[in-house]
Amino acid sequence: MSIAITPAESVPIFPNLPSLYIALVGPLPPSSGGMANQTLQLAKLLRADGLEVELVQVNRAYPSWVANLKGLRALFRLFPYLRQLWSASGKADLLHIMANSGWSWHLFAAPAIWIAHLRGTPVIVNYRGGEAASFFKTDFSWVKPSLNKVETIIVPSGFLETIFKQYGFTSKIVPNIIDFSRFFASEQPRNPLWTEAPRLLVARNLELIYDNVTAVQAFKIIHERLPRARLTIAGSGPEQAALMALTKQLQLSDAVTFTGRIDNHDMPQLYRDADIMLNPTLADNMPISILEALASGIPVVSTDVGGIPYLVQHEKTALLVAPGAPAAMAEAVLSLLNNPRKAQELRQAGVELVAQYTWPKVRQRLLPVYAEVAILKSTATAKH
Repeated sequence: MSIAITPAESVPIFPNLPSLYIALVGPLPPSSGGMANQTLQLAKLLRADGLEVELVQVNRAYPSWVANLKGLRALFRLFPYLRQLWSASGKADLLHIMANSGWSWHLFAAPAIWIAHLRGTPVIVNYRGGEAASFFKTDFSWVKPSLNKVETIIVPSGFLETIFKQYGFTSKIVPNIIDFSRFFASEQPRNPLWTEAPRLLVARNLELIYDNVTAVQAFKIIHERLPRARLTIAGSGPEQAALMALTKQLQLSDAVTFTGRIDNHDMPQLYRDADIMLNPTLADNMPISILEALASGIPVVSTDVGGIPYLVQHEKTALLVAPGAPAAMAEAVLSLLNNPRKAQELRQAGVELVAQYTWPKVRQRLLPVYAEVAILKSTATAKH
């Protein structure tokens, strides 16, 4: 079920695209979030296409002695970030900002927009916040002035496109990118005992919004029916201690493994070792973890929140359940274990679905945006 990229797809699609200097603003690993990995991956792919890219990192390292001082941490990151941002804006042909909701918008995205505006550099905002609906509801009066200074808004899903439209802004869909040289469906035989001793995986940070508690509670129901079932919770975060206490309370300590933070390099093997992935999140846009699981040939059981129903279709490419419903999540998993043919159909459909997230497909959408913005800048410069 692996996907092959033909040589024809690797030929530059826009040979006349001018040589551009792009300041790419966003987080970078070791942050384990999907946006950090997308930022790093995009920089590498753009450079391979001959574009000059300067990474402007929003999550710079800070001294260990400020690790527990949240406000001070932000300041240690903010000042060097603003200094590089001013310099990069003066050199770049455009700023591509990987933007999120909440304080991330106010501290990093909004300043980048206004500094670029002062420097006369066009901006593309690549908005990716799964909590956009609630964030805009409370903060849009603060967000709108910045968006008015942006040349183009791009979003990875129809979900976010709809939200921006509700607030009077047009956006263009440019999907996330999956590296199929790393995430692919194994040709090797799967766990031969997967219907009796399934290996379940949760690959989200351990934060309240991702509701890992529901995954643990769902696993308790599964484990009662299938005592050889195992659950791996991959990620780190403030809820780890509470989750470990919950597994002990539910007498699941021997059946649940907490890996802690997993380096992005090690994620492909984690998926290939799993039989089913659980995504219990309460809010989301286009989870990279779902795309990576599908590319790896792993059936997905997810909540039907935010942009997830825009990404996968219930009973076709994944099974979707209501948020905060451990019994429903458990029954969905058990239905796949009791119906291997259905599980195989989901695997195949998932692999076919994510073919649209290869770089050759995504660049067909992204590079025309760059070209359009570059032309706008050239026209404005000529007028002056």
